Amino acid sequence: MKLAVFDFDSTLMDGETIDFLAEQLGLEKEVSYITEEAMSGRLDFFESLTTRVKLLKGLEYSKAVEICKDLPLMPGAVETIKALKDKGYKVVCFSGGFRIGTGPAKEVLGIDADFSNILHEKDGILTGFVGGDMMFSSSKGDMIQRIQQLLGATKETTLVCGDGANDLSMFPFADKRVAFCARDILKKEANIIIDEKDLTLILDHI
Repeated sequence: MKLAVFDFDSTLMDGETIDFLAEQLGLEKEVSYITEEAMSGRLDFFESLTTRVKLLKGLEYSKAVEICKDLPLMPGAVETIKALKDKGYKVVCFSGGFRIGTGPAKEVLGIDADFSNILHEKDGILTGFVGGDMMFSSSKGDMIQRIQQLLGATKETTLVCGDGANDLSMFPFADKRVAFCARDILKKEANIIIDEKDLTLILDHI
């Protein structure tokens, strides 16, 4: 079984979900700064995630869902996922972001499964709390091993693709390690580096 695992924010999707949400509250600069610190490996991912989500407290949940239905896909995302599936890959999305973003994208892209986090809401308002599958810097590495065991995929038949420090934990478990428009911390461990916003360039290495 061949397995391809993609990050979502700034990989399958052109931008950061939490930045789009923070924009509604006028907090995009503050949130994007914390995001950059985390993706560059200068801030613990769990701390950065919980700190940023606290800033979303008070946003209407229905508004957040509406925003996430319309997130911009990365150029080449649709074509790349289709090509990989045509080649027999199971394609999965791991995201330190949110299910309200990965869920709609999963349907559009035809991804086999998505694993991400849930924004807690009460009475239709975000509470500033979050929980889910991808809360820690080690979460993606932990999850990819479980997916490989479930599918019978091996390191040799696995491709991973991401852009930030929280994607590092996947890299030891894949022979094809793609750093896509990535921070230096990820490029150092990659064996495929793509610096242009075009996911179809991955197909040159398959």
